[in-house]
Amino acid sequence: MASRRGQMLDGVLLLDKPEGLSSNHALQRAKRAMDARKAGHTGTLDPFATGLLVCCFGRATKISASMLNADKTYLATLRFGEETDSGDLTGNVTFQAPPSFEGVTREALEAAVAGFRGEIDQIPPMYSALKRDGKPLYEYARQGIELERPARQVTIHQLETESFTGQEAQVLVRCSKGTYIRTLAQDIGRQLGCGAHLVALRRTQVGPFELKDGIALDALQTMSAPQTTLLALDAVPADLLPAGFKLLKDEL
Repeated sequence: MASRRGQMLDGVLLLDKPEGLSSNHALQRAKRAMDARKAGHTGTLDPFATGLLVCCFGRATKISASMLNADKTYLATLRFGEETDSGDLTGNVTFQAPPSFEGVTREALEAAVAGFRGEIDQIPPMYSALKRDGKPLYEYARQGIELERPARQVTIHQLETESFTGQEAQVLVRCSKGTYIRTLAQDIGRQLGCGAHLVALRRTQVGPFELKDGIALDALQTMSAPQTTLLALDAVPADLLPAGFKLLKDEL
């Protein structure tokens, strides 16, 4: 009976989420691999997105609130010439550039992204888990219903072009909590006048945690002792822990 409930493990797993899984499905697979009793993650990635999913086990779940408020860093690949209803490659095309469109210039892109650095107002997408009258917005979107959404202020600390072809660009984005990268891509496309959507998204950092220190899910599932990948509680930065938790940490 005890093994079915799992072990009482405490620590943080830096998981490299693969494409095609929801964040919760990735968490549940990691939890089973660990044979852990209690686990949660600290910030959802869309199924098409990959990268750092900070998973907290046992008493480490107490840092979840701090991690939800943390800045995040992404590598986002934008494709120019089409806009989709979801803002990414999984959606339906809602706008196309004319047949004569041959791409954007580097100069035009740099001029467009400059306007999105710093504090900006962003309208959350309909394809999001934000709720209206107790129902997620994406449920309305799937019914073809679009609701008014108030703009929210977010901060883009860094926005730099990493690679560029004219048809696509990979950009590095470091941003505050609540920033939708799909919406940022869409807004950049509108600023350029040609439309844009995400074709890839990879999260590389959440607060102090970096993807380079993480482990892929498939590798975790084949390990004989996956528990060894957990970051111990005494290695978690103290400012992420609730004040009352420090006494418990000292007992380890």
